[in-house]
Amino acid sequence: MKKKYSALPDSMKDMEMYGFHWMEFVLSIPSPLYLLTSRKSNGLSNACMQSWTTFTGGKNGYFAIVSAVSKYGHLYRTLHETGEAVINFMSADRYDACMSTCRNNGFDTDEIKAAGLTPVPADLVNAPMVDECFMNLECRFRWEKEIAEGDDYVLACLEIVCAHIDERHLDEADLGRTGETGILYNIHHPIDPERFRGTARDSIGVVKKIRDYAEY
Repeated sequence: MKKKYSALPDSMKDMEMYGFHWMEFVLSIPSPLYLLTSRKSNGLSNACMQSWTTFTGGKNGYFAIVSAVSKYGHLYRTLHETGEAVINFMSADRYDACMSTCRNNGFDTDEIKAAGLTPVPADLVNAPMVDECFMNLECRFRWEKEIAEGDDYVLACLEIVCAHIDERHLDEADLGRTGETGILYNIHHPIDPERFRGTARDSIGVVKKIRDYAEY
């Protein structure tokens, strides 16, 4: 039997949701997890763990549609100052180091170095890449839009102009981009409203390939 939810469940009414909609936790749809880096006006590295992103493209380019950029954070500020950023995908063994950037986010701090990671120059954009991440996507900021008028977050479109991929991760028979050594996914507080008792936690996951279904 399917349960139907169109209003905030009673069990979640006192839950701290940190600005997210309650459906985020009930539906728990995974999204790629990565470290988004940019350059502050003082020349130091900015780093922000990010998710809620769609990657899409066509004949006019390849784009990351980032749907949860806070108007009040360093990321939003640096995107408007430089117009450039790098999306860095980490494997599971680098997750803790990348996540620690959240604790070292002062404006006068190099947030990549403070996390024990290595910033390296990008080729085409004025933003640092994280050397320890296996895939780095150089991006240029194209536009932003409020999803709902007056919201604290904007949807930002970044055009991907250059990609750096570790050769072992290119080979799906080796480390690859899927599976336990590949791209991580954010599973945001999966909650069962029928059994929720006031506590929940975030999870991270990976993609498990079930089968090949088409050949190109």
